[in-house]
Amino acid sequence: MARRDTAPRRRRSQEPPSTGAAAMDAEPDPESVARAIALRQLTSAPRSRSQLEEAMARRDVPEDVAARVLDRFTEVGLVDDAEYARMLVRTRHAERGLSRRAIAVELRRRGIDEETATAALEQVDADDETQAARALVRRKLRATASLDTETRLRRVVGTLGRKGYAPSLVLRLAREELAAEGADPAPDDDPWPATE
Repeated sequence: MARRDTAPRRRRSQEPPSTGAAAMDAEPDPESVARAIALRQLTSAPRSRSQLEEAMARRDVPEDVAARVLDRFTEVGLVDDAEYARMLVRTRHAERGLSRRAIAVELRRRGIDEETATAALEQVDADDETQAARALVRRKLRATASLDTETRLRRVVGTLGRKGYAPSLVLRLAREELAAEGADPAPDDDPWPATE
């Protein structure tokens, strides 16, 4: 059996050591912290200036330091809200089928100003939006082919409503697609009468 040392342990000092590598370590300056945060955030995914400001604020980077670092990142092209907004509009519309209205909400949530958001949203016109909505309607109708017409309409309206599409557009497209299938798109007890 090993003998246990019963000598009282010395309390470690709370002061940093006066010699060695630990004595040389200094607190990082706020600008270095801000740069590291921004670079780490931008490495994982594109970010808006507002998102980077929030990340820095969570780490208690002073506002003036954050502004200075972000101004420099903007100057060299690492932060570009206009390009970020354009990229977000393209991907959200093409990959997720979101409407302009839903994308505008997401842009605001990510801190993109109204003018920049409006310019980016010009990439998607009414025809693009109708075409995307039609593709989503077709996909949802195929997935609900075994259900009755009323249930299918309700599910299509719900699904596309969550993506930001107007119910009138969705109902018009759904009725057109149902008619093309040979289904009765407007039964007598239709809960959503056709609107012009």
